[in-house]
Amino acid sequence: MKILVADDSRVMRQIVIRTLRQAGYDDHDIVEAEDGADALAKVTSEKPDLVLSDWNMPNMTGIECLQAMRASGSAVPFGFVTSEGSPEMREKAANAGALFLIAKPFTADTFNEHLDGVIA
Repeated sequence: MKILVADDSRVMRQIVIRTLRQAGYDDHDIVEAEDGADALAKVTSEKPDLVLSDWNMPNMTGIECLQAMRASGSAVPFGFVTSEGSPEMREKAANAGALFLIAKPFTADTFNEHLDGVIA
C-alpha cells in the first residue's frame, strides 16, 4: 500500500506522516509531493493507492490536482488534509470526487475515522 502526501509545507507533510503512523498506518509506503503539480506527476510515476493533499498550494492547488486526475481517468482514492473545513469547501471537494476532507487540527483518531475502509 502506497500513500502520497501532498503539501507545500515540509513540516506539515511530516506531521501528516507522523499522524498516519500513530493511526496505525506505519507499514505503508509514503511518497511526498511539494505541490499539486508534483502530486499529479507522482500519481502517474508512483501509482499510489491513496492521495492525501492540502488544498492551498502553489503551482497547482489540491482541488486542481484532483480535477486533473479525474479528467485523465485516474480513480485513485483522494482526500484532503487542510485548514479549509467550511461546508462549501467540503461540498466542492466531494463534487470533485474527494472521499473526505480532514480539517486541521487533526488527530490519529480523525485519520482512523476517515481512512478505515479506504486503506487496509
